[in-house]
Amino acid sequence: MTHTDSAQARSALEGAHDLILSLMPQLDQLRSQVTIKGDDTPVTAADRLVQSELESYLRTQFTDLTFVGEEDEAGWDQEPAGWVAVVDPIDGTENFASSLPEWGTAVSIFTDGDHAASMITLPELGRKIISGDELRYGNSRITAFSSGISEELVQQIAETPQSRLFGAAVYNLYNVIIGRVRRFVNPVGAYSWDLLAGLQLALEHGCSVTVDGAPYSGHYLEPGITYRVDITR
Repeated sequence: MTHTDSAQARSALEGAHDLILSLMPQLDQLRSQVTIKGDDTPVTAADRLVQSELESYLRTQFTDLTFVGEEDEAGWDQEPAGWVAVVDPIDGTENFASSLPEWGTAVSIFTDGDHAASMITLPELGRKIISGDELRYGNSRITAFSSGISEELVQQIAETPQSRLFGAAVYNLYNVIIGRVRRFVNPVGAYSWDLLAGLQLALEHGCSVTVDGAPYSGHYLEPGITYRVDITR
């Protein structure tokens, strides 16, 4: 990984953030156009618009880009070479469709298997983090949990004095990175597009990160597989 690669990726993510903000009036009009996917999760016309627009934009920024998006229906290369973008266009779609502001977009850029830069943005809350940003950290006692329910999650919530369920991985990841929550735990599992950007930014900002019970080193996570995560500031 070269400094030039990182700078190129960061610049592209700044542009991606500007693109998402420019789409907000359209996205607001598309909240109610909801369909249910085969896994019983919602997708809106806004999810598909953000993904399409981000893919078109990122392909202008990187040569021979492999694009991995949540709303793709095709398979992906398990170990793609060259530039790779992993995108969750709207994470927290249930929140978004309900007009709650706790949702966001995640983009992570890799080149030849090495992380180049990542972004998580919460457009309706006016918040974002891009690789290289300097942050001030809070000091929270709260543990945030994923919203997918399992017996293990219920037990952990029962044992945690200060717990929260917000319904969006990128919102949880943003909060643990900046210290608005002390810990984020997903014992059920989420996909690479939900997690990669936040995991990379958590490492960059000094958080302790485990994936499937083992320390996370920043490696590329294959799409289509769920991963359990535990992140502590």
